[in-house]
Amino acid sequence: QVQLVESGGGLVQAGDSLRLSCAASGRTFSSYPMGWFRQAPGKEREFVAAIRGNGRITSYGSSVRGRFTISRDNAKNTVYLQMNSLEPEDTAVYYCAASIRFTMVAADTNEYDYWGQGTQVTVSS
Repeated sequence: QVQLVESGGGLVQAGDSLRLSCAASGRTFSSYPMGWFRQAPGKEREFVAAIRGNGRITSYGSSVRGRFTISRDNAKNTVYLQMNSLEPEDTAVYYCAASIRFTMVAADTNEYDYWGQGTQVTVSS
């Protein structure tokens, strides 16, 4: 069983930064690829970023590449999403996810097995 709890969302202005955190339970956290996804009202869930268990390899969605950075601290069982240069289009509920079946950094929601409850990010213009 893996439990994920996100935090760090909020209301910011365009151009501001936020850092989201996702605290995970599970003794084998370091072996799990982790991902961040987001979903705006009426939209499909969108891939944001992913990171392998060892933290060395990452992947990003095209809409956030160059602005967002995913990282992890396995000693703290925590994954982060640093979001810079936020835009109104980034407004969404952000979810972290874990995969226990794969070692790659997948962009497909179906590759992930556990999900957090989500944290709201709202960016005003």
